[in-house]
Amino acid sequence: MVTVTQEQIDDFQRDGAVLVPGLFADHVETLRAGVARNMAAPGPYASENRKAGETGRFFDDYCNWQRIPEFAEVIRSSPAAQVAARLMQSDCVQMFHDHVLVKEPGTSMATPWHTDGPYYFVQGKQTVSFWSPLDPVTDATLRLVAGSHRWEKPVLPTRWVNEESFFANEGDYMPVPDPDAENMRILEWPMQPGDAVAFNYDVLHGARGNTAATRRRAFSLRLLGDDARYVERPGRTSPPFPDHDMTPGQKLRTDWFPILLQPD
Repeated sequence: MVTVTQEQIDDFQRDGAVLVPGLFADHVETLRAGVARNMAAPGPYASENRKAGETGRFFDDYCNWQRIPEFAEVIRSSPAAQVAARLMQSDCVQMFHDHVLVKEPGTSMATPWHTDGPYYFVQGKQTVSFWSPLDPVTDATLRLVAGSHRWEKPVLPTRWVNEESFFANEGDYMPVPDPDAENMRILEWPMQPGDAVAFNYDVLHGARGNTAATRRRAFSLRLLGDDARYVERPGRTSPPFPDHDMTPGQKLRTDWFPILLQPD
């Protein structure tokens, strides 16, 4: 059983990120099977993240839970929604999307520093992503800048491979910082399969390449709380969810983004 302490809630609210040991520990093999199925039959948004001069393979794909039964099973049966509600301090928890990120042995490309929020068409203070490795991680673990979800200006969303701005309104964002060079407080943990980092959508995060001799498979689950609402962006969002027919200020449509937890 996974319990959430008041200290974890306080850390999440203050830093925007916290370690949740063993969140998916009972579901590791199911998630590994789901990742294998996903990689064998990638979805329309899959990417190989090929960049000149980089070695190895960095695969990622998202929005597959409705066609990958293993992902759907874990979303329904794991304690993720209950833990999300406690950390976000939210009565309801709503599904947003899943994300798989796989770095094969010898993959040199880092996951660049970024915040997820500006890519999405949803906004709110009550948001949480769970990032869970399906292999032991040390150097290739997730790295997060403590407190960055409270910065006054959002971080510029860029395309991972060519590093160009994702939207045309570049002036509305702050440049992507270099947290190591700027001596920011970086949170990172060695993790075992099934452990998870929970973090707010507006937390700056990234990950090193995988120089280990073993794979680094990671499953990420993005959930929403009470105050999350649809927001217009100046272009195609990531994920795009075309033809959603939502209007600004609306809660996300529950037929596409189901409620996972609500008060009795």
